[in-house]
Amino acid sequence: MSQVSRLEVISTGARRRWTLAEKQRIVAESYSAPRVVSATARRNGLSASQLFTWRRLARAGRLIEAEEAATFAPAIISREASSTSSPSFPERVEGTENLPHAPCPVGVAGRIEIVLAWGHRVVVDNGVDSAALARVLAVLERP
Repeated sequence: MSQVSRLEVISTGARRRWTLAEKQRIVAESYSAPRVVSATARRNGLSASQLFTWRRLARAGRLIEAEEAATFAPAIISREASSTSSPSFPERVEGTENLPHAPCPVGVAGRIEIVLAWGHRVVVDNGVDSAALARVLAVLERP
């Protein structure tokens, strides 16, 4: 005698893609009183953990649309002083033809990462004081 059993398959559904505007609206809704994050998440059909992640990104200023994707570019550092007010840069730096030019993550426009020969790494935003940065780099360049 054979036994017949029933099997139900329950699908979790397809992953949903949220537009930036939707994310910003839901995050703003989660901050308006007397909202509770888990209730806001349920109402909009997402998990509370996802909403907490979006809130953390918003607080860090990373839940914004980039105006233009930034790319990495090679830099030339020369110890020679120039008599002109604006430096002259070569059209192409030898040996950098095959370097990848990857886009920066969204929300870091104006941020510069400087990696020095001795392994020191300095990350500055676009509002950095150039004189202070020059002093820091001079100290870090010492062997």
